[in-house]
Amino acid sequence: MKLTVLGGGGVRIPALVRAVVGDRPTPFDRIDLFEPDQLRRTTIGRLASAAATALGYPDVVNVTDDVEQALTGADYVFSAIRVGGDDARIVDERLALKHGLVGQETTGPGGCAMALRTIPVVLSYCEVISRVAPHAVLINFTNPAGIITQAVTTNSNVRALGVCDTPSGAQARLAGFLGIDADRIAFSYGGLNHLGWITSAIIDGEERIDELLTRYDELKEFNSRFAGFDTGLVRKIGAIPTEYLYYFYDSQACARSVSRSGTTRGENVRRFNEQLITSVAKAFETGDVNDAWAAYSQVMGARHDSYMRLDIGKTKASDGPQAGTPDRLDAPAGQIGGYSGVALRVIDGLSGAAPAPVIVNTRNGRSLDFLDPEDVVEVPALIDTRGVSPLATQPLPGQARGLVQQVKEYERAVVEAAVTGELETATLALAMNPLVPGVTAARELMEEYLEHHGPYLEYLQ
Repeated sequence: MKLTVLGGGGVRIPALVRAVVGDRPTPFDRIDLFEPDQLRRTTIGRLASAAATALGYPDVVNVTDDVEQALTGADYVFSAIRVGGDDARIVDERLALKHGLVGQETTGPGGCAMALRTIPVVLSYCEVISRVAPHAVLINFTNPAGIITQAVTTNSNVRALGVCDTPSGAQARLAGFLGIDADRIAFSYGGLNHLGWITSAIIDGEERIDELLTRYDELKEFNSRFAGFDTGLVRKIGAIPTEYLYYFYDSQACARSVSRSGTTRGENVRRFNEQLITSVAKAFETGDVNDAWAAYSQVMGARHDSYMRLDIGKTKASDGPQAGTPDRLDAPAGQIGGYSGVALRVIDGLSGAAPAPVIVNTRNGRSLDFLDPEDVVEVPALIDTRGVSPLATQPLPGQARGLVQQVKEYERAVVEAAVTGELETATLALAMNPLVPGVTAARELMEEYLEHHGPYLEYLQ
């Protein structure tokens, strides 16, 4: 089998490749990493290829800037692109903050701008997939994952599902808080990408969600991903929100915190990424792949530890990249989590190696009965050789349903704007976002995004 990664020079890709070829025989004879940026090909791509070789799979990983070559004959395609790179993300964040709004890459104005830049590019890749790899499955990691997956499923004939590690990560942290193996807990989860709630946690036949709500102050101390939420609000809703709901539940506090810091998450990430590329390149100059991997894992660990701390006021602008703990390339991967773990579970399910339920972004069917069957939602689904079969979930609380319906209307409108190229539709879509205070703000923001993003949004007329 062949795996192709669009955005193969992304900083998470070496870890993904290591997971795919790690503690077990890889199902892939070839892994093609498509990356148009030369510096990333010669650093991140080189590390991924060298890591595979060191783990006993020489000549499996190929790094290329030819998208048609990369996609030809692929069985699975991972999309992990960032149109405009870190600089465009920073523009998205800064312009939103200028208006006193949440500046974040997947929610609010930033998420809208990112989707409008990205959808046409992803759909152009889908046209190539349809021609040179018609049986391939597209596994979308490109943000905003729900909107991009919606665009692909409704505007191409490519089989697609979207994946995010936020839900599984939240469940793992709740299991850790309770001191119970996550496999023993039957969680119920539902919503949209970066807009989901855990509504049930059954252990040995006993519902424990009320215990989690009662002990929510303890949970906030246990893990910072829950720290941004008001305890009374969470208890009133009656479900555990995943971390991105912070931007909706306390948007003013978030915008103030980031503005006071003097920097944005995108600016911090750019510094991490620049440090990572420099460190990996230097390690290859003076050492071998193990030295390069140590440099890579150290920066990635620091980047992971800084996640969302700026938004909830837990770090200062001057903190910058901190030293993480280096990871050995040949260390046992163990129970692989995060981005790579979700990817492997999807592959194992679709290939028949290990059918299992996985939380994915897929067509709704009847999972969330208040949305259309063709809407892309984020729910548990059985992944096996037959494809993706959404599973029944516990009903969402009323407040959650209302927010999901509003955001879904916005998502549909963003996809329509990206496909039709209608600027007015894009502006009205942005005005529909719960984090944007009306049409006037949306028009001002859209004019500024058009000015700053230039060729990426010039198709909007």
